[in-house]
Amino acid sequence: MSEVLYDVAIVGFGPSGAVAAGLLGQAGLKVYVCDMTHEVYDKPRAIALDHEILRVFQQLDVLADIEPFCEPFTDSCYYGVDGQLIRRMTMVEEPYPQTFTPSVVFTQPPVEEVLRSKVRTLPNVTVETGMKLASLSQTDEQAILELTSETENKRIRAHYVIGCDGASSTVRQQVGIQLEDLDFDEPWLVVDVKANEQGLAKLPTTSMQYCEPERPSSFIMGPGNHRRWEISLNEGEDPAQAATPEGAWKLLSRWITPEDGELWRQASYRFHALVANQWRAGRVFVAGDAAHQQPPFLGQGMCQGVRDVTNLAWKINTVLTKTVTGPAAEALLDSYSKERKEHVRQLTSTIKSIGAVICERDVEKARQRDQRLLDEHGGVVRPTPRQDVLPTLSGGLIYPTPGAGSLFPQAWLQQGANKVRMDDVFGLGWRLVAHDSTQLPAYQALKAKLGFTQIALNDADCQEADQVLANWLTHNGVIAAVVRPDNYVFGTASDEQGLTDLLYALLDRMQ
Repeated sequence: MSEVLYDVAIVGFGPSGAVAAGLLGQAGLKVYVCDMTHEVYDKPRAIALDHEILRVFQQLDVLADIEPFCEPFTDSCYYGVDGQLIRRMTMVEEPYPQTFTPSVVFTQPPVEEVLRSKVRTLPNVTVETGMKLASLSQTDEQAILELTSETENKRIRAHYVIGCDGASSTVRQQVGIQLEDLDFDEPWLVVDVKANEQGLAKLPTTSMQYCEPERPSSFIMGPGNHRRWEISLNEGEDPAQAATPEGAWKLLSRWITPEDGELWRQASYRFHALVANQWRAGRVFVAGDAAHQQPPFLGQGMCQGVRDVTNLAWKINTVLTKTVTGPAAEALLDSYSKERKEHVRQLTSTIKSIGAVICERDVEKARQRDQRLLDEHGGVVRPTPRQDVLPTLSGGLIYPTPGAGSLFPQAWLQQGANKVRMDDVFGLGWRLVAHDSTQLPAYQALKAKLGFTQIALNDADCQEADQVLANWLTHNGVIAAVVRPDNYVFGTASDEQGLTDLLYALLDRMQ
């Protein structure tokens, strides 16, 4: 058996594993990533991404390659018992706070191929497919992975392991992490269709939620001619039969027939709401579907997995590069669990409440729901931006001040006749974003410790095109914000003394 020591070993080369490998590889770490399968799954599962994830793809330098497979997400219109519009979910208005279309639909297989291809270009990342995890153990210094394939057995040693190996995660099972049930379990059929011109002419031109007691269902407009239905199954219906071509077309007959397109995928699922009771066990972390599963009503499944590994990657890199050591390093790694678990629980609660709107089976209660939703806005359906329902971070490495725990915006910067995204100019890492370039004593200590970048809105190289940063600071009543490497706000300050306190608080946490 060969034995190699890596900084990080990642089990699972789906979207979360590929993003983790890309971020850690870009940071210069020695990374190993494996997967049981050789090829990307050729059918779509995830269908929606938001601007936070596109900003991560910007960091990975794959935006141009994924753009052909993405389109803006249409509004989602909710229709009640009697066919009336009761809710409309849309996007925040321009100027977009991350420079990207806030919500997009995408075709997963080619996007996943782009991510994998990017990882394979990194010389310090080793990718092996067709490799199955047989066992996982730990010492005080390392984790040991025993791997098998059709042709060999292999032992890999790593300082840390990330399990991105899906809902039935072997990594999670090996370290004894359990899943908590968040009380949602329903049978649904998911059908993806490549509609032809005749079929497209029959279908809605926006995404729809049919909040009908007899059969709640969703219609999602994917890119190009891709259309998806999520259809609830009634008591007594056989999920296996529903997932046959005959069963799928029968349930689609309300909208289209086999002459209107071809089935791309049909699969019966039980929509679950589950979250890992712990996200770290010693040197092992879980992420993505290995750490949580939620109903798809906001299209946040893949987004959550990318958030997980983006949160974790910079923390592991900070510890492995000895930027922080000792108890501070352990606290930083522990903050991954605190931040992501609570964020997932809060978002899952929101998704469940949206699901409850869609899935009410009692006709009278559904009519009361319809009236309540209309009464809340004076009888007028007002658009609700999808981004407004996403929670902020509420614990972990956060300093409780206005805006702390929220996703910090990215501005378009005007450079002559061109507009350039802020991250492409200043990079990531720790950033102090302020109205002006006032230097405070603590800043130099932080700069030496963390490689801090200061971004002053009055500097010549930070001339905003749309005042997104300035408006964010003004809205929160602050003069400055300290932004983490994952673009979340550590804390803010409303005056110079507050900024001094904020910087010293961060320095204290990172000693």
